[in-house]
Amino acid sequence: MDIREQLSFVRCFLLDMDGTFYLGNRLIEGSLDFLAKLRETGRQCLFLTNNSSKSAAFYQEKLERMGVPKEFRNVLTSGQAAARYAVSHFPGKKAFLLANEIETAEMTALGVQVDQEHPDYVMIAFDTELDYRKMTMLCDHVRSGLPYIATHPDFNCPTETGFIPDIGATIAYVKASTGREPDLVIGKPNSGIVEETLRVTGLKKEEMAMVGDRLYTDIATGVNFGMLSILVMSGETTAQMAAESPIKPGLTFGRLADMIPYL
Repeated sequence: MDIREQLSFVRCFLLDMDGTFYLGNRLIEGSLDFLAKLRETGRQCLFLTNNSSKSAAFYQEKLERMGVPKEFRNVLTSGQAAARYAVSHFPGKKAFLLANEIETAEMTALGVQVDQEHPDYVMIAFDTELDYRKMTMLCDHVRSGLPYIATHPDFNCPTETGFIPDIGATIAYVKASTGREPDLVIGKPNSGIVEETLRVTGLKKEEMAMVGDRLYTDIATGVNFGMLSILVMSGETTAQMAAESPIKPGLTFGRLADMIPYL
């Protein structure tokens, strides 16, 4: 099956954001042209990000500033997916929530009830306001045996000047102190965010493609759940990393715009 034929089945592209559509506050060249081609061919996209330090509204405003048309400003974060999972699976229960102010506001708006002192379960997001007091409370609650959920597994978050420690580093810290890994991780490449994607789009996995710059999250999502996986070389992954990784994408392009001739 050639490239054009593989892409012909895709009705919705699940697009990673940083490293795929933009880098920091700079659009990757051709990203808006890619969206124009989606409109021309009657396709849609859903921006799918593991970054739970920002709300979906934050990302939608950022995309608007970058010139993304309203019809394409659809965003699903691992924080949203985790909040909806918690509300569904822990009805009436209260969480110890490790999150910054932005994400705390989004999760509570989605129905998550919070009690930092006497919680029923633990949920951690990418807390950019992390301090030692919070870490101590987190480890205490995890050590006590409460159910323990993490929004996503990423070790580092890309920025315009390099990388900063992400939630994966927090998870490693907690494991070193308590001996426990999360009972459940929601974000890419895990099932929680895929199930929420199916609910939001109303589509089948076979009708979607996962596009991103990270092998162990974006591409693994496609591989794990039977979706076409498309690697773009505009972010984290180098040619050497792609060659050495056991996780192999269905297709590889330099950037999103390189797909345009095949759509």
